[in-house]
Amino acid sequence: MNIGEIASRAGVSRSTVSYALSGKRPVSQDTRRKIQRVIDELGYQPNASARALANGRTNTIGLVFPPAGNHYTSMQLDFIGSVVEAAAAYDYDVLLSPSGVDSDRSFQRLLGERRVDGAILMEIRLRDDRVDHLAELGFPSVAIGRTAHPEGGWWVGLDHTVLAAACVHHLADLGHRRVAFVNRPEQLLRVGYESAHRGLDGFAKAAAERGLTVRTYCCGDDAASGQACLERILHDDPATTALVTLNEAALGGLYRGLAHAGRHVPRDFSVTGVVAGRWAETVTPQLTAADVPAEEMGRRAVDLLVERIDHPDAPPRHHLLAPPISLRASTGPAAGASSGEA
Repeated sequence: MNIGEIASRAGVSRSTVSYALSGKRPVSQDTRRKIQRVIDELGYQPNASARALANGRTNTIGLVFPPAGNHYTSMQLDFIGSVVEAAAAYDYDVLLSPSGVDSDRSFQRLLGERRVDGAILMEIRLRDDRVDHLAELGFPSVAIGRTAHPEGGWWVGLDHTVLAAACVHHLADLGHRRVAFVNRPEQLLRVGYESAHRGLDGFAKAAAERGLTVRTYCCGDDAASGQACLERILHDDPATTALVTLNEAALGGLYRGLAHAGRHVPRDFSVTGVVAGRWAETVTPQLTAADVPAEEMGRRAVDLLVERIDHPDAPPRHHLLAPPISLRASTGPAAGASSGEA
């Protein structure tokens, strides 16, 4: 079934059917109703490619995700799901592209063949070739995170600097003096993942401000790496009484390592960090954490991208989020300290 058959049955020209479907030119209500009646009778669904040629839109947005490990974390899955739901509300489909690093062929194909009307970029680096490339092309895009120079860009970010610092201050207020920081994998820090760098910066500055003794660690995105990291922490400084983590995928392993070492949470050791709220509530005891609003970030990113697509000349906008710490059961006073000590 095609436009020609619809035109024949409705007694109108092919161009009139095309205009009625695309909205490019006005069509009388009577003619539109006649065409719609035929479409309903035939169960016609416009071909996506043909529709794109007709109105210059694919009604599809790309979600570009360079794999950060061998699996998606809970936070990432929540974000992806929220993007799909928010896009559907605008009548957009989502094309997931697990690519986009530098000049990756899949990323270039996504743009060169104009498969999408715009793109959302995840896992942003401080210096990100993808962001620069899309800006040069004038291609509508929104970044999840900030480059080193985010001015003039469209993005939705989490303030990892502020959130990591808030975790440090929370522990210091509980009297903890020796604190470890568990970051993302070393290779992500090496290539400049902004969340890993900004989180480390916030942790270090807050620890210096409070006069704490600290050590920092990179950790793989899995439970086994988390357990091994915890063993290193206690080996390097057995007097450590707390940790801050950005690595939700390693959280279960960190807890397991503490249990194997005979450290009770929170009586002997406090744990906090920046992770998805749903994930923080799956461990026992539940994690005191700055809950990452992954679903809100996904919705805001889609809103901004649709605005960019519909209004190409709109001035750049962004959202920087810093949710408060949700107090749960994984933090408590350091041994021999009261919660009022600094």
